[in-house]
Amino acid sequence: MIDPKLLAILACPSCKADVELKNEKIICKKCGKKYPVRQGIPVMLVDEAE
Repeated sequence: MIDPKLLAILACPSCKADVELKNEKIICKKCGKKYPVRQGIPVMLVDEAE
């Protein structure tokens, strides 16, 4: 699980918008890119986004 404090400071690396956690993925609220969470660590790389 990701710490809510960490989630509050994360931003989408592509469009810099806020993100939220859904179904073990970090999802951008603006562009909709989905970033994986591996072993509890968000992988916030544009190349890894869906």
